[in-house]
Amino acid sequence: MADETRTFTEHLDELRSRLIKSVILVIIMAGVVYNFIKVIMPSLIKPVGKLVFIAPQEAFITNVKIALFGGLFLASPFVLYQIWRFISAGLEKNEIKYTLIFGPLSFLFFLIGITFAYLIVVPLGVKFLLGFATEYVTPMISVSKYISFVGALTLAFGVIFQLPLVSLFLTKLGVTTPSFLSKKRKHAIVLIFILAAIITPPDIVTQCLMAVPLLVLYEIGIMFSKMVYKPS
Repeated sequence: MADETRTFTEHLDELRSRLIKSVILVIIMAGVVYNFIKVIMPSLIKPVGKLVFIAPQEAFITNVKIALFGGLFLASPFVLYQIWRFISAGLEKNEIKYTLIFGPLSFLFFLIGITFAYLIVVPLGVKFLLGFATEYVTPMISVSKYISFVGALTLAFGVIFQLPLVSLFLTKLGVTTPSFLSKKRKHAIVLIFILAAIITPPDIVTQCLMAVPLLVLYEIGIMFSKMVYKPS
């Protein structure tokens, strides 16, 4: 392996170093985003129109949440780079080159994932959930809960959109094959719906809005795997 002489403690030290660097940059970027909260907020609450806060500190805490989510988004290229650099430490020398390709692609798929969530999943999910309002039940959504809902959902989609790249990367390393991924399709479908049920709110619409793209991404992953697979 590329770093076979390094001890487990040294790998942990490297992981800690990369995590610290990533956290520092996220905090710095969050400070930048905090100055633009008033510009960002109207776009975020557009699907619901109006929000309320039910505790004196809630509006301030919500601003901090938005800043942190925004900081993570702005710092994501660097964070993803740190992740791939850490992974490359355990690869052979001829495999390290893959991280130079997958790093930028990872950020691209991350952007596609959060854009899909923000433009499609969040509006549709909110519309469905608010559809349960009646003349006796009036929605009064807390700003903190709503921002947590939007932030968690968009970040989750950014992560799950890495699935095709993971399949491609593992195939390149010889860990998996297209036939293995195809044979495990039924198991993958079950796991995908379980994962969607865990990540999303407890309603069938948002679960399907996550599960269906995941199924498509799994099939794309198989296609990517076939493109790079070289039988031994």
